[in-house]
Amino acid sequence: MHVAAMSQKWEYGLTGADVGTALSLADELGFHKCMLGEHFVIPKSHLELSGDHYLHTTVALGYIAGMTDNIKLSSSVSILPLQNPIVQAKAWSTLDWLSDGRAAAMFGVGWLEEEFDLLGVPFDQRGAMADEYLAAMIELWTSDDPEFEGRFVSFRNVGFAPKPVQSPKLPISLGGDAAAVLRRVAKFGDGWSPFRTPPDEFPECIDFIKSQGEYDGRDIDVFFHLEMLNVGSRHEILDDPRSSGSKNAQIMIDQIGWLESLGVTETIVPLPPGISGLEDYLDFLRWVAAEIIPHVRG
Repeated sequence: MHVAAMSQKWEYGLTGADVGTALSLADELGFHKCMLGEHFVIPKSHLELSGDHYLHTTVALGYIAGMTDNIKLSSSVSILPLQNPIVQAKAWSTLDWLSDGRAAAMFGVGWLEEEFDLLGVPFDQRGAMADEYLAAMIELWTSDDPEFEGRFVSFRNVGFAPKPVQSPKLPISLGGDAAAVLRRVAKFGDGWSPFRTPPDEFPECIDFIKSQGEYDGRDIDVFFHLEMLNVGSRHEILDDPRSSGSKNAQIMIDQIGWLESLGVTETIVPLPPGISGLEDYLDFLRWVAAEIIPHVRG
């Protein structure tokens, strides 16, 4: 994606083959997960900051699955209310089945109202839709005789296969900051991805998730990317100095240790300045694998 607050200009010239080359190398080097953002259509008023280059997540992750053997395949994030939940459940179970259990969905309710309008989805109902869609998808993934009755989706007397390889379901993470998101994590999620929550508040939010009545004691992963500190709620550029990468390995290790102390279990090493193209990026992946991963992977 071409988000001005996160993307470097050389990235705009990458081809699909380049992405495949990078992910193949990342897989060989032992990186944990590939994550892809998703929008379907961007109003022109948002193009300068948001760009319009977004892949369809599950389609792209299917391509990446064929280029790799071990790396996990995740969205970051798929906008849950914008696609029919039966179709989404099929896409994710297909990806998990074909990749032998490597899919990991991350969903959000969305923020770009004009995109909802263009797709004919009620923006003010997106939270209620997300709750119902998650419940319906989990029913399809886990039940031998799936049945669901809701306001936005209903089904009974249906078959649904293949199921996800991962049992009882593929992992679900939820992105966002509102209390409703945290309650959704407690009810449905295996992970949480904060967006605009200040990092020092992560422990309080994790405690809130685990205090909810529907939380059943399962592990909750927390994904946070330092470059997100540079991104405003509508993709504004915030110029937060903590978001920049460094070629000093110890600085990066210390930043990751800081995030770990706040409850973060997954992160991305930010790109340092000075990368000029694909070959530089591949060298950066090799550097991270050699100098960072051995010191931070649990």
